[in-house]
Amino acid sequence: MTSIGRVTHFTVRNSTLGNVQANLQRMSELQSQMSSGKKINLASDDPAGTADVLRIESEQRQLDQFSRNAADGEAWLVTIDSALATALKSVSKARELTVRGGDGALGDTSRLALAEEMDGIREALLTQANTTYLGRPVFAGTSGTPAFGPGVDGAYTFNGVATGSVERTVASGTTVRVDSLGSAVFGEGDDSVFALLDSISATLKAGGDPSDQLAAIDEHMDNLLTEVSSIGARQNQVDSAQNLIEEAQLTSKTRLSAIQDVDLAQIFLDLGSQEVAYKGALGAAAKVLQPTLLDFLR
Repeated sequence: MTSIGRVTHFTVRNSTLGNVQANLQRMSELQSQMSSGKKINLASDDPAGTADVLRIESEQRQLDQFSRNAADGEAWLVTIDSALATALKSVSKARELTVRGGDGALGDTSRLALAEEMDGIREALLTQANTTYLGRPVFAGTSGTPAFGPGVDGAYTFNGVATGSVERTVASGTTVRVDSLGSAVFGEGDDSVFALLDSISATLKAGGDPSDQLAAIDEHMDNLLTEVSSIGARQNQVDSAQNLIEEAQLTSKTRLSAIQDVDLAQIFLDLGSQEVAYKGALGAAAKVLQPTLLDFLR
């Protein structure tokens, strides 16, 4: 014989109230998702999804850091490129003055004027060699002091750090040098471009012919051009890194959106269905909870 379990009014009431509460809870969850735009508002909503979200957010923070590094590196390189372009113009002008100074028909007054102009070019060139970015000299390596300054004998000496370099990490395992070594670009001591221009100026003031120093000027121009080429290559490297970072950031955002962003159209449908279910549960509860104690005492 099959036994039939006894269903009491208390059992039906608890079951009905439980259904009403479950529907209300589901409606609350859907409304929370709709208002926040996220499917995952608490770790308990989707533990596996939460782990994926945390991992992707960590990747995004790393990409953001790479992006900041690349932007800073780009600014350093642009600053150096601009300084080198101006320095090249100055050295080119100095060469032109040196050629003119070799003209035997020039008088002492003209040679003195050329010497004074040469002195002005040297000072302008020194300004370019001591170019800074955000207060940091870009030709001094890791040193924070000006790259070039007057030495004991009055000649301009390199005060930077030749063994260090300023680098920026633009990807995992990828760094780019963003500074330039002043001693390699402008020379050092008696072999510096500043000492050369001083020598040419002195020759002009003494009424001599500075033409024999044209080869030395050409050598300094070659050094500047070599560094310009190096800076251009590093700028291309940073630009490529920035493009890759932007693509990775877009991919990361897409992946994160797929995991945690809600489909609003689907949420509206689910919420509408849940409201219908909730109203039905309320109607059933009203019927079940309608009898009173007097109904059972009749």
